Amino acid sequence: MIFSPPLQKATLVKRYKRFLADVILADGTETTMHVANTGAMSGCAEPGDGVWYSTSDNPKRKYPYSWELTQTSFGQMICVNTIRANQLVEEAINNNLIAELAGYDTLQREVKYGSENSKIDFLLSNGEQADAYVEVKSATLLDNNQGYFPDAVTARGQKHLRELMEVAQSGKRAVLLFAVLHSGIESVKPASHIDKKYGELIQQAVNSGVEIIAYQATISPTEIVLDKQSSFICD
Repeated sequence: MIFSPPLQKATLVKRYKRFLADVILADGTETTMHVANTGAMSGCAEPGDGVWYSTSDNPKRKYPYSWELTQTSFGQMICVNTIRANQLVEEAINNNLIAELAGYDTLQREVKYGSENSKIDFLLSNGEQADAYVEVKSATLLDNNQGYFPDAVTARGQKHLRELMEVAQSGKRAVLLFAVLHSGIESVKPASHIDKKYGELIQQAVNSGVEIIAYQATISPTEIVLDKQSSFICD
């Protein structure tokens, strides 16, 4: 994914009301921008962090700037725009960068499935192998050199695990893919210390045949590519 035009850099003052952040632009102007992230953004939004942002040319937008990346005081790069995760995964699948999901000739987005009325992020299919139901999660929480998901209690994530278990039990492929969007994360664990139920469900999912894979993104202000296999640790 190439950012065109290239992202611009600002400095974070504070994030608030989940969807808003105040920043100082390169020319010293303070302004407000949109934050496309409903999570806690723990460790991704410290005052003084670098903020790389895109600019919309839509005249109807109240806030034309969108926060895309964080550059921490340690130089780590984090993609905080959660909309990008699915875009990056789709691009990686189409470019055969995810070995576990290669060989499918059809990709559908947001397909309804499951007894709890969910929508799977991607349904992959062809005539020679079982359909693959792929749910994508963005991992950006780093704590003591370990990556975790989720960064807050997630009833939605719990539901997705239950739905994936149903798929696996029906004989089809059920895949949970962690898009690691933090340059400091080398492996991902379930954050049972944050969401105990999610941790329990992910162990059940593994035992039920749900495949869990993780891929790390190479992140810069000009481009993001999901191109490095990472690891998931379920303990």
